[in-house]
Amino acid sequence: MSATQEKTAVDAVPTQLFIGGEWRDASGGGTLDIEDPSTGETLTAVADATPEDAKAALDAACAVQDEWGQHPPRERAEILRRSYDAMMANVEDLALVMTLEMGKPLAEARGEIAYAADYLRWFSEEAVRIDGQFQVTPDGKGRMLTMKQPVGPCYAITPWNFPAAMGTRKIGPAIAAGCTMVMKPAQQTPLTMLTLAKIFQEAGLPDGVLNVITSGSSSKVSAPIINDPRLRKLTFTGSTEVGRILVEQAAQGLLKTSMELGGNAPFLVFADADVDAAVEGALVAKMRNIGEACTAANRFHVASSIAEEFAEKLAAKLGEWKVGRGTEEGVKVGPLIDATQRDKVAELVEDATGKGADVVLAGGKRDGAGYFFDPTVLAGVPENARLLKEEIFGPVAPVIAFDDEDAAIAAANDTEYGLVSYVYTKDLKRAFRVCERLETGMIGLNQGLVANVQAPFGGVKASGLGREGGSVGIDEFLEIKYIAMAM
Repeated sequence: MSATQEKTAVDAVPTQLFIGGEWRDASGGGTLDIEDPSTGETLTAVADATPEDAKAALDAACAVQDEWGQHPPRERAEILRRSYDAMMANVEDLALVMTLEMGKPLAEARGEIAYAADYLRWFSEEAVRIDGQFQVTPDGKGRMLTMKQPVGPCYAITPWNFPAAMGTRKIGPAIAAGCTMVMKPAQQTPLTMLTLAKIFQEAGLPDGVLNVITSGSSSKVSAPIINDPRLRKLTFTGSTEVGRILVEQAAQGLLKTSMELGGNAPFLVFADADVDAAVEGALVAKMRNIGEACTAANRFHVASSIAEEFAEKLAAKLGEWKVGRGTEEGVKVGPLIDATQRDKVAELVEDATGKGADVVLAGGKRDGAGYFFDPTVLAGVPENARLLKEEIFGPVAPVIAFDDEDAAIAAANDTEYGLVSYVYTKDLKRAFRVCERLETGMIGLNQGLVANVQAPFGGVKASGLGREGGSVGIDEFLEIKYIAMAM
């Protein structure tokens, strides 16, 4: 990939706020630098919104809510379908922008664009399937009707690790349901969302339905939106720590909320499992998005009889993966998002090895430009190691041996989180026993990838509230109205 191609892609991205169908500078004139995590250099600068800009964005959304809520479902569906087609027609440009601002290899970025676009296609189909109910009352003297209507103006906050998919997973159902939105992308990766806003505009989305504000301070611009009584829905993807704060703030207005928060995914491999298949699944579950995913396998609990074999085979595979800038040919592991994240991963590894963990594959930080961290595999990780309790968010795989099924399940559930688990076993009865006892919202059974547009995505415990995607995803943006009618 040439420097000219990269510059052309970045120069094509809007860098202003998108409010009421207009591209405008921040009211204070401030800008926010966007960094390339593989070099540490500045790619471009975007508008740094103020609280006044945030209020203007909500004003724009509220101004058209009634009209958009009554917009024909088929037309809402067609806008989503045109947006899907536009994303698929521009996969290469969108993927390049994402790789430059986030760091993931181009192959993964292309995959995310396709995955993100599929949410628009899925919810274009759901838009015309919003149903209600009619029934006779039990005493026969009346009728009961229920209908589903848009919840109203929404505020969406998305993370940096999946800048396209986490956006369309919220925008798709909101548009389909007839809700207007204010979107706040992560400060590290706003370029992808700004490009998507342009795509929606060109696909015919009416002015004010989608508004995008970029800011270096989420709390600064979120406060006037969340505290406004006109807002009816808050949806957030990010850390549990921030999610707790937002839920508390949302409680003041009794907002409908959906929260996709942190994870600490256990990956269980039983003695009867196909070890080679488990290793291949582990590569997917651990290394998707450089390990910077809430669904990333955080702990590998492996039966004692095969733990050493599993760790060595996993290390051998990861040792072959090329680390480098995501635009380079053959790279499978890009940089972490920033120095803070890289240093946190290093700190967790140092903590584990300092407490006695064995290094099977020695990775670690790289010298020079960029926030690179080579894949690392640890074995014999002690129970008091921090990385067994904290979300690693990097290419580090700790392997812990277990002796029996009950011990494996207890270890897997020993966390405040409950987003996803992975289970490898050939025993069908064991598979069902274990899946029923695991305290997570999703499970990958003999596979390392769970995310699917057609399936409900979400967790339990401290991993969140509500579900995104699937046939239930649109329900998060709808309210049920009941009508009692006398006959």
